[in-house]
Amino acid sequence: MFTLETVVPWGRTYDEYCRMFALGERELERSILGCGDGPASFNAEATERGVRVVSFDPLYRLSAGEIEARIAATSRQVIEQTRANADEFVWKAIPSIDALIRIRQSAMRRFLEDYEEGRAAGRYVDAELPALPFPDATFDLALCSHLLFLYSTQLDEAFHVRAVRDLCRVAREVRIFPLLALGGRPSPHVKPVMAALGRDGFDVSIETVGYEFVRGGNQMLRIARPEPVEGSR
Repeated sequence: MFTLETVVPWGRTYDEYCRMFALGERELERSILGCGDGPASFNAEATERGVRVVSFDPLYRLSAGEIEARIAATSRQVIEQTRANADEFVWKAIPSIDALIRIRQSAMRRFLEDYEEGRAAGRYVDAELPALPFPDATFDLALCSHLLFLYSTQLDEAFHVRAVRDLCRVAREVRIFPLLALGGRPSPHVKPVMAALGRDGFDVSIETVGYEFVRGGNQMLRIARPEPVEGSR
């Protein structure tokens, strides 16, 4: 079973984000917050396309050189775990482990090329859950990729509820992908988070998306502030 003791930097691409979070033209016109984006190339690629994105991660307190060293120190572990647990993955859009390595390395290089400029522009912010430094309703849409729910052993239920509540404070809509913990098992924190946010008055749903790399991992959690009823005050 695929396991990691701590959160590791591992970059995904703009195309993967669009498929993981069902991002269409409407979503990409909104202001977006990337949660724990690490060395993903989503911010760099989206910015090139004119999308308004801010990413946060405690990794961003480091320089580009320090992040590159951190990636080098942890990548072997991730690759070895993937090779040892290859049956947990769907080798279709990404056809092989060698292709996975190429895609991830390309994404992380693109991130590193953009990082210092993006950090100076305020697109990469040193912050971490469960308490964020942004004012209420700063963003239209928050995207959390491969952090919440994935690290269910390392981050407990109380952390998940607090973290998602704070994401809902700073963004009008929150999407989280995947809903599986490491090893491909369903996260035990999904139902408690859904119940808590439902009690808070949010619209909460699980939606199937057009992306599946971890076997069975093709669903996202969508949490949105309810639309005002027409004519209500």
